Amino acid sequence: MNKDTTYHFSKFSENKLSECKLKLQEIARGAIDIMDFTVITGKRSKEEQRKKYAKGLSKVRWPDSKHNVENECFKSEAFDLAPYPIDWQDEERFYLLAGVIITIAKQKEIDLRWGGDWDSDMDVHDQTFNDLGHFELK
Repeated sequence: MNKDTTYHFSKFSENKLSECKLKLQEIARGAIDIMDFTVITGKRSKEEQRKKYAKGLSKVRWPDSKHNVENECFKSEAFDLAPYPIDWQDEERFYLLAGVIITIAKQKEIDLRWGGDWDSDMDVHDQTFNDLGHFELK
């Protein structure tokens, strides 16, 4: 990273981040100082969750995802992130982002689960479903 480079969230990312619990917002705000990324999803409506499940992009039905929030007053316990600029085929950048996010969470003593290591055993090869941009509070 160039020392003169500073990253910031777009209006879209800020809106999605505002849908998330404060602990997730803390992690994201710490990580944006290190790496540029986009917040893709915070809350998911019933319809959005059904579509994700139908397309195989989620393994859980409504209301079992940590993204699912019925009451507008409540915040999501998960967010989906992507390194910016977004290239869905560049998995290496997703792994780099995960390292940054997980490190920030550990520094802040926030227990987090990543969709590239669901069982948190530090073995990324034993997954049956990779969701490399997904992070959720435990």
